[in-house]
Amino acid sequence: MPMGISVMELLAIGIFLVGAIAITMSVVINRRRAGITKAPPYAPEELDGALRELIRRDRKIQAIKLLREHTGMGLKQAKDAIDGLAAGRPLHPPVTQQHAPPQEDLATRVRRLKESGRTEQAVFLVRGETGMDEAGATLFVDSL
Repeated sequence: MPMGISVMELLAIGIFLVGAIAITMSVVINRRRAGITKAPPYAPEELDGALRELIRRDRKIQAIKLLREHTGMGLKQAKDAIDGLAAGRPLHPPVTQQHAPPQEDLATRVRRLKESGRTEQAVFLVRGETGMDEAGATLFVDSL
């Protein structure tokens, strides 16, 4: 055992690693079950068609995620846009005019919520973005 590292610290590191692996596996398995793979990069004119196809196949959640990945929209804005597409309205403003702002990774946003005492919102955020169940999302938030 290296000097300066206690058994408790090693145990904590081990628990963290096991939790991280379990969370990663859960996300991968859930995505495979749902038939979701990493979204290919779409040209703006192709994105509209891909979104409409997902809506046609009754996969609105995946359409919302795809739109958010390609535009940087917030969850509510993307949901409203997808609901509008499903109702036959065009995307406004058109996707070609939007510029995706750089978005912080999930872990950074979760840490920020957790540090401000909003752990429940952090769990909700993880569940919404990954599809994890509450236990897995709680484990992820607690590990940060």
